[in-house]
Amino acid sequence: MVTWNNLDTLTSYAKLKDLKDHVDIKEAMAGENGAKRVAEYSAPMASGLSFNYAAKQVDDEVLDVLAELADEHQLVDKFEELYNGAIINTGEQRLVLHHLARRQLGKDVIVDGVNKRDFYVEQQKKAADFANKVHAGEITNEAGETFTTVVQIGIGGSDLGPRALYIALENWAKTNGCAKMEAKFISNVDPDDAAAVLNSIDVSRSLFIVVSKSGTTLETLTNEAFVKDALVKAGLNPSKHMLTATSETSPLAKSDDYLAAFFMDDFIGGRYSSVSSVGGVILSLAFGPDVFARILDGMAEEDKLATNKDIKANPDLLDALIGVYERNVQGYPETAVLPYSQALSRFPAHLQQCDMESNGKSVNRFGEPVDYVTGPIIFGEPGTNGQHSFYQLLHQGTDIVPLQFVGFKDSQLATDVVIEGSTSQKKLCANVAAQIVAFACGKDDENNNKKFEGGRPSSIIIGDQLTPESLGSLLAHFENKIMFQGFIWNVNSFDQEGVQLGKVLAKRVLAHETDGALKAYSDLFEI
Repeated sequence: MVTWNNLDTLTSYAKLKDLKDHVDIKEAMAGENGAKRVAEYSAPMASGLSFNYAAKQVDDEVLDVLAELADEHQLVDKFEELYNGAIINTGEQRLVLHHLARRQLGKDVIVDGVNKRDFYVEQQKKAADFANKVHAGEITNEAGETFTTVVQIGIGGSDLGPRALYIALENWAKTNGCAKMEAKFISNVDPDDAAAVLNSIDVSRSLFIVVSKSGTTLETLTNEAFVKDALVKAGLNPSKHMLTATSETSPLAKSDDYLAAFFMDDFIGGRYSSVSSVGGVILSLAFGPDVFARILDGMAEEDKLATNKDIKANPDLLDALIGVYERNVQGYPETAVLPYSQALSRFPAHLQQCDMESNGKSVNRFGEPVDYVTGPIIFGEPGTNGQHSFYQLLHQGTDIVPLQFVGFKDSQLATDVVIEGSTSQKKLCANVAAQIVAFACGKDDENNNKKFEGGRPSSIIIGDQLTPESLGSLLAHFENKIMFQGFIWNVNSFDQEGVQLGKVLAKRVLAHETDGALKAYSDLFEI
């Protein structure tokens, strides 16, 4: 029987607070002691990845207390409750089943007589069958031509995750003969977004996926109308070009406006929905169903590691615990995600939503205010671009920002040249290795302008190459980290009431039901 308690009620948390500034990273990472830490402070992940936390402000004493916290807080037991169908989303009284969509964990979950595992597998098969027919030329446009492009119309979780995954594998797929269709994305209600995409494609040979669980998302329906207008103006029948990914109860589900409908349910939140039809349809069309299945396999393998109660063998939980130590004991308000892979250029944006929408809460699971800080601010850009942008503040600014690097030994495309004695990939890897040590150890100088204090903590997830499996494992790692941190803070990580108020007020503006400041700002835009 698990119990849900606030972090500040735990005996282990009181012990952890006594360990503030316990480890001097500058000293710990110096010389041979640093080399020893790099070898020892590493946890294997799935798909050949590893989580190295040598440059974090932890040692064996801190890790022992973090393990006590994990046990006292029953974190792995809570994860087991989640994937076996407990009502974890207390705000909406819903189950949380995105792990079940990976097919591997837990028992069957039956809701209203429906086996949810079977439901998710059925929808994945439906998407796979549709994609195979499109690729084989069995489903074509009205002129009998094959479809060459697929465009996703969605926002938030209906855009960020699938877009990040597509970009991550786009060039890999071309190199490995898996590029079936080009994918594009329309998300912003700004008409320039939709217009730019439509101007870049042949609409007559394009499929459009309208993604909205409720079927009522304002931005998505506006962009759908924008696209339908373009299709009609091109002399095309929109219903022969449009698909939908929605819930079975939404107004889109049974509409004749769509060539096919693929279903999701209320138990997979938008930011976790890349494993559902939200990501499955477009990724299966873009790369083929086998590649999407490989992403799910990588996620499933990482999920298995997240069930281990030994924190040193559970990299997702360990990363979460260290993050809480940094947030609640060390008092660091931000975390930077820094992938040294251009393919992961949109990965920080996806994690920004996933983390900040999940754990940006100030009340606990029971609606009571908490007396401690919760989710951090997440930001990031790929290296080495970030080095020539915001790293100045990270190195010499007044705030210490914990860093999460991601890097790979080999490039995706196997295209490289030797320049000044090393390849571009080696230069990339040299940069991330150098940054970790520079942040940790710093550099003394009589000129304060050139002095680096060091003591900036970081971790790195490192692998051989970014593949469908390693991408899946990487995504699952961060999803599970966010979940465990929500458990630790005793918040509901699976609703997002914070996005609602602005939507309500925007509808009032469009209906001209405004007064006061809202009317004044509306008048500035001549609405």
